[in-house]
Amino acid sequence: MDSQDRSAAGNRATGVIMDPIAGIKTYKDSTFAMLLEAQRRGHALWYMELPDLMVADGRAFARMRPLTVRDDADDWFSLGEAQSRGLDELDVLLMRKDPPFDMAYVYATYILDLAEQAGTRVVNRPQALRDANEKCFITRFPQCCVPTTITSRSRDIEAFMATHGLSVVKPLGGMGGDSIFQARPDDPNLKVILETITRSDSELVMVQRYIPEITAGDKRILLVNGEPQPYALARIPGAGDFRGNLAKGGTGKGVPLSDRDRWICGQVGPELKRRGIVFAGLDVIGDYLTEINVTSPTCIRELDAEFGLNIAGDLFDALEQLEPA
Repeated sequence: MDSQDRSAAGNRATGVIMDPIAGIKTYKDSTFAMLLEAQRRGHALWYMELPDLMVADGRAFARMRPLTVRDDADDWFSLGEAQSRGLDELDVLLMRKDPPFDMAYVYATYILDLAEQAGTRVVNRPQALRDANEKCFITRFPQCCVPTTITSRSRDIEAFMATHGLSVVKPLGGMGGDSIFQARPDDPNLKVILETITRSDSELVMVQRYIPEITAGDKRILLVNGEPQPYALARIPGAGDFRGNLAKGGTGKGVPLSDRDRWICGQVGPELKRRGIVFAGLDVIGDYLTEINVTSPTCIRELDAEFGLNIAGDLFDALEQLEPA
């Protein structure tokens, strides 16, 4: 049954591919916010994890389970019996698996390509997930960024630091502040740090000039179909840490977008929309773009609670305007 037939039948279905739902923190989980909104709109929900995907004779399938969600921190979901169903039976498929962005993730996007070709709206588009690496993608917008280099060679990083001083080095495929190092060119541990993060000059990493405004927070700006929400969540580092990530002990505080924030969104938003990236999170420190998150951006729940927003509602409004895939 194609998307038009399903709509005519009044039987809309939203699927989700995510990490185990039993382990989420509902008060800050953006995927959960999306599921609550889809259910409010009368969508049937179907739950999957990455290993549930498969292809048979050119058609994408999954072992999926019917899902019901409740905004209850002690009892937030129920799952039915697993069924093997075609991904083309879904109207919308939310790809919300967290990084690492490894080959298992890439292979999954190939399967999602088949679902998209069959008429399912995949959020975000599989090709965009492959092409818009959350670290590398900012290199398309150098006017928005501090000096940045991507390299696997320690000597390149040392030369960068000799020019720019205190810098931040991070892997290209992680999330949540994992394995991010801050280092000075005279750091006695620099060679060990670089040897570790590049795996002895064999893996590409990103190095950026340190932005001292991180003490005021690493702002997460959410964009729906290329348009920013009016507020960002400033994630302020905890004591003794330079990383603002909430997963590393940072605290969140809602702030209105600045003129510079809006300018950055104006630079990035049209390209996101062109690529079919319907939901994205920009990370901005001070006046500078540092990452573009397209796999599983967060902060919906925090911003909704603080400012009375319904960001997941905006997302599904946008998806209804975009359909069919």
